[in-house]
Amino acid sequence: MKQIIGLTINGVPYELAVEPRRTLLELLREDLGLTGTKKGCEIGDCGACTVLVDNIPTLSCLMLAIQAEGCQVETVESLAENGKLSILQQAFVDHGAIQCGFCTPGMLMTLTQLLRENPHPTEREVRYAISGNLCRCTGYQKIVEAILAASEG
Repeated sequence: MKQIIGLTINGVPYELAVEPRRTLLELLREDLGLTGTKKGCEIGDCGACTVLVDNIPTLSCLMLAIQAEGCQVETVESLAENGKLSILQQAFVDHGAIQCGFCTPGMLMTLTQLLRENPHPTEREVRYAISGNLCRCTGYQKIVEAILAASEG
């Protein structure tokens, strides 16, 4: 039996009928076509599905959609404006912090919130912030360099 929920996703209000067992990740990707949020491990280990829920980095594979009732959800699709990459996204490109790109949306969302809370983080703070996001390609150095550069600019 579906339940009606109201939430805001990337600034757009939605009223949706969802099954109580459906995850926020499934709602975003399958129901709304917001495929920037990646489906990785589905057990909360990799961080690829990280979105911001009321400004808190949240693993959308572990959150039921009905738990997002009344919440503000931000996905990676919200970062670029008018076709222009955010400062953080551009820093990822400029510093080669993207290879396969699978971890990138989760990293970007985690780091977006870090920069909101702490516009000039130290390397240690950056490494701590991304400790829940796994990357198998670039290693973490280029990602750390990218956010440190974004925090300067």
